[in-house]
Amino acid sequence: MSEKRDYYEVLSVSKDAPKEDIKKAYRKLALKYHPDRNKAPEAESRFKEISEAYAVLSDDEKRSQYDSFGHKGINGRYSAEDIFRGADFESIFRGGGFGGFESIFDVLFGGRGNQRSSRRGSDLRYDLTITLKDVANGLKKEVQIPGFKSCSTCAGSGVKKGAYSKRCPECHGQGEVKLIRSFGFVRFAEVQVCPKCRGKGIPTKNLCNSCRGAGAVQGLRKIMLNIPAGVNEGHSLRLAGEGAPSNTTGQRGDLYVVLHVKRHKFFVRRGDHIYYPTKIAFHQLALGAKIFVPTLYGETKLKIPAGTQTGTLFKLRNKGLPHFRGFGKGDQFVEVTAQTPKKLSRKQKKLFKELEEENKD
Repeated sequence: MSEKRDYYEVLSVSKDAPKEDIKKAYRKLALKYHPDRNKAPEAESRFKEISEAYAVLSDDEKRSQYDSFGHKGINGRYSAEDIFRGADFESIFRGGGFGGFESIFDVLFGGRGNQRSSRRGSDLRYDLTITLKDVANGLKKEVQIPGFKSCSTCAGSGVKKGAYSKRCPECHGQGEVKLIRSFGFVRFAEVQVCPKCRGKGIPTKNLCNSCRGAGAVQGLRKIMLNIPAGVNEGHSLRLAGEGAPSNTTGQRGDLYVVLHVKRHKFFVRRGDHIYYPTKIAFHQLALGAKIFVPTLYGETKLKIPAGTQTGTLFKLRNKGLPHFRGFGKGDQFVEVTAQTPKKLSRKQKKLFKELEEENKD
């Protein structure tokens, strides 16, 4: 497999080119190599190449990843579909006789004979709060997602039970019709939702009454989440095909589960390390002691050497959080400080005074 060319080179723009210049460069090349216009054997592959370059360089986040890590920063972070999601193809091809994202998607991923197959429903977001212990151990959790579930009346088909799902005679099952408009010697092709079937592709009289042909109804769905250990605040889990269904094709979008880590009552997280402050008595610092300290994995014994100064940090190796999608763990740091007693007995006061006199000498 040949190595990919530099995206800036593909579009013939400089690395500091503004978005508007990138858009202009892509439009010029895309209109030249679009397979509906250019029948040369290499046109389709060239069109895919320039479209991928534009999708990356027109997006601030993707462009930053590419500038920092090259093609590895894109291929390792985004799926083929994610690369093109969000790119503004609609305004570029508007009025040129081509469709928007749907037709571009068909050229890039195949299936050009069935444009409706690429239409997805909306993506959904669900926020979930987890504990620091969940981050340490990972978590499998069943949650109820408010959204859409398969229609029980039509079993998700969108068609009345026993009804013949005949194709709409107006659009022949495509759900859309193409209108040709002429302005002098110029002709424009405009694609619209079929008015007869409302984009469903089948006669409206055959649609399920419960879901109106969508194949899904609003409700709660149970989904099992597998949350890996070591995730950070704001980490997003993408569940492909678990979003809202399209009202024309029934194809679902994606569900994004955004994770929030609840603040712990005494542990403090810094990256993959855990910090734990604790107070011990003066005599334990002076004479030394063995104390038990909590960790995310249970209690462990810590030896305090004699003469330890207040504010000293002790490290417990591998008692921190797992490295996300990596090997090993961070450490836990225990900060010991002296606890000043608020009330002293007569004997304790006497001993402290004796110690004070001893130190004067």
